[in-house]
Amino acid sequence: MTPSMRSPETDLHHRTDTKEAGRHTARHGHQGAAGRRLRTRQITVAAVFAVLALLMSYLEFLIPISIGVPGVKLGLANLIILIALYEMGLRWAALINLVRILLAGLLFTGVFAMLYSLAGAFISLLLMWTLMKSGRFSMIGVSMAGGVAHNFAQLLVAALIVETAQMFLYFPVLLFSGIAAGIAMGIIALIIDRRLAKTVFRSRPLS
Repeated sequence: MTPSMRSPETDLHHRTDTKEAGRHTARHGHQGAAGRRLRTRQITVAAVFAVLALLMSYLEFLIPISIGVPGVKLGLANLIILIALYEMGLRWAALINLVRILLAGLLFTGVFAMLYSLAGAFISLLLMWTLMKSGRFSMIGVSMAGGVAHNFAQLLVAALIVETAQMFLYFPVLLFSGIAAGIAMGIIALIIDRRLAKTVFRSRPLS
């Protein structure tokens, strides 16, 4: 049908379809731009968190806690990982933790410490995520459980490496230290997260 032979109804339908197609294209264009901005923001925040976690690990390396029992730490890096878990989700928290552990192992802690940290990080992060998703525990409770799980996983790896169950004689001390450090880090993480939520994580969750 030539333009001169079109009926008014046909022209009206044609213009309506054209407008709908234009709105559909514009809507998808805005969604694509918003998705790219969110992705860029996620990567930027994750990079900053990874650097902060690495700095926390280095600070602990410089100022070790010596009470005669190996593996006792404050877990300063867990501050960052805990906030990342709550605000960015399991995937980003795991990625940040992995980057932090690998860089720390290559720069100052060494290969064996890297293996211990990977084991502790995997178990504790998975447990913290499970407890967080249940909705029955506060950030402090989640952090406490993560601290205990981290120490237990590292102790298990150490027992497997040296092939002796006597390593578990240290567990009562590591249990207490994990609870204490987990509570302390959980309180600090909760305070920091509440402040960050008003600025960095205005459109939460960032996942």
